[in-house]
Amino acid sequence: MSTWTTPQRIWLTGATSGIGEAVAKKLIAEGHQVVVSARNQAALDALCEGYPDAHPLALDVSDRQAVLAAGQQVGEQLGALDLALFNAGTCEYLNAQQFDMDLVERVFTPNLFGTLYGVEAALPLLRAARREGKPARLAATSSASAYLPLPRAEAYGASKAAVSYFLESLRLDLDQEGIDVSLIHPGFVKTPLTERNDFPMPMQVSAEAAAEAIINGLVKGHLDIHFPRRFTYLVKLLGILPPGLRRRIGLRMTRPQEAS
Repeated sequence: MSTWTTPQRIWLTGATSGIGEAVAKKLIAEGHQVVVSARNQAALDALCEGYPDAHPLALDVSDRQAVLAAGQQVGEQLGALDLALFNAGTCEYLNAQQFDMDLVERVFTPNLFGTLYGVEAALPLLRAARREGKPARLAATSSASAYLPLPRAEAYGASKAAVSYFLESLRLDLDQEGIDVSLIHPGFVKTPLTERNDFPMPMQVSAEAAAEAIINGLVKGHLDIHFPRRFTYLVKLLGILPPGLRRRIGLRMTRPQEAS
């Protein structure tokens, strides 16, 4: 596994569960200066215990003002950021026969807006690293579902596709400042969130394997970090098929409607 040659100043959200927790543990163990954020203060404290360069910062990413205030605290602790990695998010599946806009908002708020609040808070700190003459990278966790529309994934997939589109566009506008942008598109990863899924999850990988792929990709400066590749390349291929063919494939995955 690749690693940075010098300690990095990193802010990571979604750090106490699943992929985020696995990434946090690896970054902390490697000796980086890491601010880890999530809603659970006790879990954050346990994660950082015994590591003087790991800083717990409890945060609800759905609260814009709280995220901006957290960015100020990160600046006070680290001075600047070499890497901002926004990983916090949630997943719920929509039943189109009982359309639930509250569900859509519950998914979009942390997944999309929570990520963008983080971007807003982190950009001044990434620019501070550039003024020091150091590389700076912004990264966010999207999903392989952003490549291909799937049944019941209207809210989750659309929120992740929006993250991908927004940050790919932002990558172009930040290029002149020397701030790189990486997107992370995982396939199925074994986490407490995916354990709630009630459908097959092919080629599922562990959170530890996901963390290794993410950190390796970030170290190498990859713009699109996707894994496991045998799965994500297939999804990418399906995503560029003609709409009619994509529809036929998607319909094979839909469930029969329950009788009312």
